Amino acid sequence: MAPTTLGIDHIHVYVRDRAAAEAWYEHVLGLTRLAALAAWSQDGGPLTLADAAHSIHLALFERANPAPGPAIALRVDAAGFLAWREHLQNELGRRLDAVDHDLSWSMYFADPDGNGYEITSYDYAELAAGLSRDEA
Repeated sequence: MAPTTLGIDHIHVYVRDRAAAEAWYEHVLGLTRLAALAAWSQDGGPLTLADAAHSIHLALFERANPAPGPAIALRVDAAGFLAWREHLQNELGRRLDAVDHDLSWSMYFADPDGNGYEITSYDYAELAAGLSRDEA
């Protein structure tokens, strides 16, 4: 049996331009540079970004031709889903489709380097009602 873990520590994300990516991640996802790990970002090491609660950590690595990685799904409640939908419309300049998965709702988008992101809520019925009001 494998030992237990405490959770996901961080996710590696490969980008063409770390400075531009850092700005995008701050404006779109609200992630900012983690000062405690800033020394790692020198000489090609990861530039670590975190949300305000420090529950999400992304390590940005600069590569000339990054291959997009798998989608990173971020979980929210129903109110958070609607708030993210409005925020992403403002930041990305287009309204994202809410995709009905019968047990959850999701929205999909990508960063400028093609790395996929998903906002997901399992508050299915509450969100279905909120989306109906939002579409009306």
